[in-house]
Amino acid sequence: MTWHPHITVATIVEADGRFLMVEESKGGRLVLNQPAGHLEPDETLRQAAVRETIEETGWEVALKGVVGVYLYTASSNGVTYQRVCFAASPVRHESHRELDSGIVAALWMTRDELANQPERWRSELILRCIDDYLAGPTHDLAVIRD
Repeated sequence: MTWHPHITVATIVEADGRFLMVEESKGGRLVLNQPAGHLEPDETLRQAAVRETIEETGWEVALKGVVGVYLYTASSNGVTYQRVCFAASPVRHESHRELDSGIVAALWMTRDELANQPERWRSELILRCIDDYLAGPTHDLAVIRD
């Protein structure tokens, strides 16, 4: 059997102590996640992060740095994901924009609000990425070579 990790991106967007999150339907329940998704063919990691954020939240963002690179194997399906997590600033909200299929809402939440709802996390990477972002430093975007 051939092993194929899935390459994903996620974006930590903070404004006034709140983080931009998505509430999505997954496996018959509503879960919380950062704006995140899979890298598509002929797309850079930076492009993927910006695209996923606007598709899932309606927020255009400006990338500021790289929080980290993570490996995660989902207990639900045994799939291994490599997540490149970016830090970004909100630029403009397109409130009329239809969100991706499965996305119920874009929410702004504090770290404590998220920490108090672990049963709703899509994965433990949610809080880990936020905590790494808060602990700093983020890495220069130049670390990602396109």
